[in-house]
Amino acid sequence: MESKRIALLIDCDNVSHASIGGVLDELAKYGMVNVRHAHGNWNSPQLAGWVEKIHPFAIRPMQQFAFTKGKNATDSAMIIDAMDLLYSKNVDAFALMTSDSDFTPLVLRLLESGFPVYGFGETKTPKPFVDACSQFIYTENLVSDDQERASAGEVSPPPKRTRTDLHNDTSLMRLLRTAAEKTADDGGWSHLSQVGQYIRNNSSFSAVNYGYRTLGDLIRASDLFEIDMRHGGTAMFIKGARRSGVVSVANSDISTM
Repeated sequence: MESKRIALLIDCDNVSHASIGGVLDELAKYGMVNVRHAHGNWNSPQLAGWVEKIHPFAIRPMQQFAFTKGKNATDSAMIIDAMDLLYSKNVDAFALMTSDSDFTPLVLRLLESGFPVYGFGETKTPKPFVDACSQFIYTENLVSDDQERASAGEVSPPPKRTRTDLHNDTSLMRLLRTAAEKTADDGGWSHLSQVGQYIRNNSSFSAVNYGYRTLGDLIRASDLFEIDMRHGGTAMFIKGARRSGVVSVANSDISTM
């Protein structure tokens, strides 16, 4: 577990409230979300769902009136908020919850300053924003309560990708093979944590978007590598492309990404 101080900035105009619990659960893997700001015009009936989430999740509402019709004042206010936090030196990472690609320049600016940026948005989120983030997760994958999902008008999350689905994703296969190759020791084995770190340094990949809780779960499902569980079954090592007839070691307690 990491111990970063994370600032979560939410663009309430462009993302559903239904996944906020899942977003905070995901961020807990990286540290403490000590800043939780939700931006929007709180006089708007469209934010009614978000109003109900403010107190249960200890989120600070940031009021932004729409001074000019057709202009999104929330975007500007959120960018100013991010820059203020950047210079405050009170946070170690940023999380942006939005489906708006207009925040792509902000992500790039934060990355240039050495801050990881975790992105969360709906499947409609444009690819430039997705690719710019250190890691990006589609919020539909983080809504676990069926009633909450229905009330927000959201569809069910996509099912787990099958072995065939994973193999047909050439970009994913290339990423996994390259990560294993670049982190391999002299014997050709790669520690899963190092594989995960390489992937985080080179893409916005998250196993959650493929229906899997961890990178280790996805690696097993892909049937792409030889697997060796070491240190009492707590550390996963992978090696090269899987060969026919090689059986992976079954162990549900695997290292997480």
